[in-house]
Amino acid sequence: MLRVAILGPESTGKTELAKSLAEYFQVDWVPEFARAYVESLSRPYEYEDVCRIAAHQIDEELFYENHPSDGKKFVFFDTDLIITKVWFDYKYGKVPKFLQERLNCHFFDFYLLCYPDLPWQPDSVREHGDDREFFFNWYKQEIEKTGKSVSIITGIGNERLQNAIRALTSFVSYL
Repeated sequence: MLRVAILGPESTGKTELAKSLAEYFQVDWVPEFARAYVESLSRPYEYEDVCRIAAHQIDEELFYENHPSDGKKFVFFDTDLIITKVWFDYKYGKVPKFLQERLNCHFFDFYLLCYPDLPWQPDSVREHGDDREFFFNWYKQEIEKTGKSVSIITGIGNERLQNAIRALTSFVSYL
């Protein structure tokens, strides 16, 4: 089973893309935990909250690391620890050692990086609508450090999904 992470700045269609790809390939997808966690708080999130989010993300990875694929070709993750690492560094100026150690395991096989070409959709959790290009470039640099393959996904609506399907098909054909 190939483990695929879908990354990108806020409001770039990661969740919709993860759901749509899982439906198209009839496989599992792992929703973003951070959104639900932060929405459930009755106060602003803090450093320790982001640590809990990272720990949960690691647990999700470990589940798929330790369970057979049941013949499924992919599992899609709506975000990964790279985004969490960048957020720690950006907001707090430090990254927990446990998170960096897990990133060094190189869990993912392939990355789909969503380009910020979709209109910004503000909500109660999103914070940086004017900085999406900045975060896109930072995520791209972090992915490149892993040495793993990445495809930048553009397009609106079904075009975005079709571009992701083509990227995945191309990646699999090279294996």
